[in-house]
Amino acid sequence: MQICYNDNMDVRSKIWLEVEGETVFGSGRHALLAGIDKLGSINKAAKSINISNRKALSYIQNMEHRLSFQLVERHAGGKNGGGAHLTEDAKDLLLKYEKLERGINELLDLRFLEVFGNSKKQ
Repeated sequence: MQICYNDNMDVRSKIWLEVEGETVFGSGRHALLAGIDKLGSINKAAKSINISNRKALSYIQNMEHRLSFQLVERHAGGKNGGGAHLTEDAKDLLLKYEKLERGINELLDLRFLEVFGNSKKQ
Protein backbone atom coordinates (compact mmCIF):
# COMPACT_ATOMS: atom_id res chain seq x y z
CA MET A 1 0.00 0.00 0.00
CA GLN A 2 1.39 3.39 -0.97
CA ILE A 3 0.48 6.48 1.02
CA CYS A 4 -0.24 9.67 -0.93
CA TYR A 5 1.29 12.66 0.76
CA ASN A 6 0.07 16.22 0.47
CA ASP A 7 1.76 18.01 -2.45
CA ASN A 8 2.39 21.01 -0.20
CA MET A 9 4.39 19.11 2.41
CA ASP A 10 7.83 20.52 3.21
CA VAL A 11 10.52 19.72 5.74
CA ARG A 12 11.81 22.28 8.24
CA SER A 13 14.56 22.23 10.81
CA LYS A 14 15.92 24.49 13.48
CA ILE A 15 19.66 24.74 14.01
CA TRP A 16 21.39 26.12 17.05
CA LEU A 17 24.87 26.01 18.51
CA GLU A 18 25.63 24.98 22.08
CA VAL A 19 28.58 25.34 24.40
CA GLU A 20 28.66 22.79 27.23
CA GLY A 21 24.98 21.99 26.70
CA GLU A 22 23.87 25.64 26.80
CA THR A 23 22.41 27.34 23.73
CA VAL A 24 24.77 30.00 22.50
CA PHE A 25 23.53 30.83 19.01
CA GLY A 26 20.54 30.17 16.77
CA SER A 27 18.12 31.89 14.44
CA GLY A 28 16.86 34.43 16.99
CA ARG A 29 20.31 35.50 18.08
CA HIS A 30 21.38 35.55 14.44
CA ALA A 31 18.50 37.94 13.72
CA LEU A 32 19.57 40.13 16.64
CA LEU A 33 23.20 40.40 15.51
CA ALA A 34 22.18 40.90 11.87
CA GLY A 35 19.85 43.68 13.03
CA ILE A 36 22.63 45.37 14.99
CA ASP A 37 24.86 45.14 11.93
CA LYS A 38 22.19 46.67 9.70
CA LEU A 39 20.70 49.25 12.08
CA GLY A 40 23.73 50.22 14.18
CA SER A 41 21.76 49.98 17.40
CA ILE A 42 20.95 47.25 19.90
CA ASN A 43 17.66 48.92 20.78
CA LYS A 44 16.54 49.22 17.15
CA ALA A 45 17.62 45.65 16.42
CA ALA A 46 15.69 44.39 19.47
CA LYS A 47 12.56 46.24 18.37
CA SER A 48 12.91 44.84 14.84
CA ILE A 49 12.66 41.27 16.18
CA ASN A 50 10.10 42.10 18.89
CA ILE A 51 12.18 41.56 21.99
CA SER A 52 12.97 43.98 24.79
CA ASN A 53 16.24 45.88 24.93
CA ARG A 54 16.93 44.15 28.25
CA LYS A 55 16.49 40.70 26.67
CA ALA A 56 18.74 41.68 23.74
CA LEU A 57 21.46 42.82 26.14
CA SER A 58 21.10 39.57 28.08
CA TYR A 59 21.45 37.52 24.87
CA ILE A 60 24.58 39.46 23.89
CA GLN A 61 26.13 39.12 27.32
CA ASN A 62 25.42 35.38 27.46
CA MET A 63 26.75 34.77 23.94
CA GLU A 64 29.93 36.72 24.65
CA HIS A 65 30.45 34.86 27.92
CA ARG A 66 29.91 31.39 26.43
CA LEU A 67 31.92 32.10 23.28
CA SER A 68 34.69 33.91 25.18
CA PHE A 69 34.93 36.75 22.70
CA GLN A 70 33.29 40.12 22.15
CA LEU A 71 30.49 40.32 19.59
CA VAL A 72 29.24 43.88 19.91
CA GLU A 73 31.05 47.14 20.47
CA ARG A 74 28.78 49.66 22.16
CA HIS A 75 29.03 53.43 21.99
CA ALA A 76 27.38 55.54 24.69
CA GLY A 77 24.89 58.21 23.69
CA GLY A 78 25.66 61.88 23.74
CA LYS A 79 25.51 64.79 21.36
CA ASN A 80 25.70 62.56 18.29
CA GLY A 81 23.81 59.67 19.88
CA GLY A 82 25.05 56.23 20.75
CA GLY A 83 25.15 53.09 18.76
CA ALA A 84 26.63 49.67 18.37
CA HIS A 85 28.42 47.67 15.75
CA LEU A 86 29.55 44.09 15.37
CA THR A 87 33.12 43.00 15.87
CA GLU A 88 34.88 41.14 13.07
CA ASP A 89 34.49 37.96 15.14
CA ALA A 90 30.71 38.50 15.23
CA LYS A 91 30.57 39.06 11.48
CA ASP A 92 32.56 35.86 11.00
CA LEU A 93 30.15 33.98 13.28
CA LEU A 94 27.17 35.26 11.26
CA LEU A 95 28.72 34.16 7.97
CA LYS A 96 29.67 30.72 9.26
CA TYR A 97 26.22 30.15 10.79
CA GLU A 98 24.55 31.18 7.51
CA LYS A 99 26.82 28.81 5.58
CA LEU A 100 26.08 25.97 8.00
CA GLU A 101 22.34 26.62 7.82
CA ARG A 102 22.36 26.68 4.00
CA GLY A 103 24.34 23.44 3.89
CA ILE A 104 22.10 21.67 6.39
CA ASN A 105 18.98 22.81 4.52
CA GLU A 106 20.41 21.57 1.21
CA LEU A 107 21.15 18.15 2.74
CA LEU A 108 17.74 18.08 4.40
CA ASP A 109 15.98 18.88 1.11
CA LEU A 110 17.88 16.07 -0.65
CA ARG A 111 17.08 13.58 2.10
CA PHE A 112 13.42 14.66 2.07
CA LEU A 113 13.25 13.90 -1.67
CA GLU A 114 14.92 10.52 -1.13
CA VAL A 115 12.46 9.54 1.57
CA PHE A 116 9.20 11.10 0.36
CA GLY A 117 9.88 11.44 -3.37
CA ASN A 118 9.12 14.50 -5.40
CA SER A 119 5.55 15.12 -4.28
CA LYS A 120 5.61 18.69 -5.60
CA LYS A 121 3.83 19.08 -8.90
CA GLN A 122 6.17 20.52 -11.50
